[in-house]
Amino acid sequence: MTTRRNFIKQAGLFTTGTLVLPSCGFTSSVEQKFGVQLYSFRDEMAKDALGTLKLIASIGIKEIESARSSKGHYYGLSPEDMKKACEDLGMSLKSGHVALDDNFQQTMEEAVASGQPYLICSSMPSRGQTVENYKKVAEAFNKAGEDCKKLGLGFGYHNHEYEFESDKGEVLYDVLMDHTDPDLVHMELDLGWVIVGGKDPLDYFKKYPGRFPLWHLKDMNMTKKESTEFGKGALDIKTMMQHQEASGVKHIFIEQEEYESTPIESMKHNMEFLKAL
Repeated sequence: MTTRRNFIKQAGLFTTGTLVLPSCGFTSSVEQKFGVQLYSFRDEMAKDALGTLKLIASIGIKEIESARSSKGHYYGLSPEDMKKACEDLGMSLKSGHVALDDNFQQTMEEAVASGQPYLICSSMPSRGQTVENYKKVAEAFNKAGEDCKKLGLGFGYHNHEYEFESDKGEVLYDVLMDHTDPDLVHMELDLGWVIVGGKDPLDYFKKYPGRFPLWHLKDMNMTKKESTEFGKGALDIKTMMQHQEASGVKHIFIEQEEYESTPIESMKHNMEFLKAL
């Protein structure tokens, strides 16, 4: 099965369309809006983007993060059509996974047209696992952040597990954090890959408070090193949710790459799990 690493490397349960959580320290407001990374529905989006978005909306998802596909950043839709489709369904396009490549100017222009506030580089633009390479990448990220900021966009980076390897006694993800400008590079922390990398997300919330405006909320089967339904893996989701403020998170995107049955059934389970918290 193709995972994100290798890729770049029916109706609703909630009649109100909104997931309302009790007041238990998760959020300062009554309503917690959850999003989804559309890579979770990659095959479905490629076949029927509008129909799949409608199905996603029906289970209470309120925010969307797109991902690159063979049909472009918006699964064959124009940026404007993607924006309208989400709005018509009561959702909003908040972010998109992209590459930092020679087409980045066009990528930024598409993001502006779509109305999304964030562009997230979804994988290391160069894979040298050295302190020197990560410093070089940090410079590229700062430049991309400057370019995005001029257009009213936020630029960020999404980790996997390999960033938590060490070189010369330094954790490479920490090198990236220490050499990127917090005003220009907004990190999207994939909590599942953090624990696969042998680290604790809470340590990063403490060390770099407020630097993670986006999350990928992903439970992980640590034996298979792959994603699973919430509550079936090793991530302490309840504890993570209780430390949102420390992380600075504004948008939480659920992502699941492998499934016991179908993406929609897994996502229904995940939403019910969050509701039960």
